[in-house]
Amino acid sequence: MRHPAAGRHGTGESATRGHRQGVRGERAMLTEILAEVSAEALQGETLEEVLQRIVDCITRHLPVSIASIILLNEEGTHFVQEVWAGKLELDLPFGMPWPIERGAAGRCARTGEAQLIADVERDPDYVPGNAHVRSEYILPIRHRERLHGVLNLEATQPDFFTLEVRAMFDAVASQIAGTIHLARVVRELELANRKLAQLSMSDGLTGIANRRCFDQRLAEEWTRHLRDGRPLALLLVDVDCFKPLNDACGHLYGDECLRELARLSSNLIERDDVLVARYGGEELALLLPRSDQREARRRAEYLRRRVEKLALAHPASAVAPHVTVSIGVCAMLPGDAHSPDALIDAADRALYAAKARGRNRVVVARAHPPGAS
Repeated sequence: MRHPAAGRHGTGESATRGHRQGVRGERAMLTEILAEVSAEALQGETLEEVLQRIVDCITRHLPVSIASIILLNEEGTHFVQEVWAGKLELDLPFGMPWPIERGAAGRCARTGEAQLIADVERDPDYVPGNAHVRSEYILPIRHRERLHGVLNLEATQPDFFTLEVRAMFDAVASQIAGTIHLARVVRELELANRKLAQLSMSDGLTGIANRRCFDQRLAEEWTRHLRDGRPLALLLVDVDCFKPLNDACGHLYGDECLRELARLSSNLIERDDVLVARYGGEELALLLPRSDQREARRRAEYLRRRVEKLALAHPASAVAPHVTVSIGVCAMLPGDAHSPDALIDAADRALYAAKARGRNRVVVARAHPPGAS
């Protein structure tokens, strides 16, 4: 027969051992969840997809009925985005944006402190999203000094969020904060890089595409039109007597005339696929996909007349008392025996002919068909 003391001692050791195993099990589960939150977040292409994967992960591994992440705007005054997952439907009575003066989630954002609601019926700020919810735990999602939003967890049992359960969700919220911060940094870098790319393709004076953008787009369109067997047209537009204009009225006025010409050329184009670019000092290039010679001539003549109608003063012009343009036009079927330079050369010869014939006119190049000598 076993000694009572030995029995009690054995029972105590078993309990301690069981407690330690339980703690280790909880830590292992938490480590696994945190690792999966990070792994899921890395799979998302957008911030919304990242957040959706996180709440899906939470509801898949933990016994909560609803998990949602609600993001704040930059000023921290309104909730502006929410993603959620769970076994129950979430249906809030108001949409976004949602001021932080409303609801228990708003209270969490205002105070920056976690909000434990053991019984939703007793909380004056609780806003029901599902009639079956009985308890709620709301945590701030904060990375350093920035509050990104809140993590909202809901359960169908009252007093579900024990100290141990809350500690687990506290760790998850901390992980989410870092993930959101990283996703936002990546998004901001992508936006900055996109803006830099746009700037590198834009002319600083006129705001339209620059020569680099034109060269890149011409190469792309040439390849596409070669494949499709469609004609590609180019208009080269030159301001007549531009140097005398600068000499007589100053470079600032000349620059303004170029900006007006760029705006006019862009506004006259009804198609999104037409590129208007600054080709040289006082030259613009209009690249017209899927346009034949007749269409290109029509657009060029219309642009020439509109520039005349604009009547920008030119006191030193040998052509007219206002700014005029000469336009060289070429439409060509891209072929293996041609290169994009062939289109430019033909339009440039037509522009030279327009100037030689007295300026303020449109000349269309007679392009050779592909393969002709």
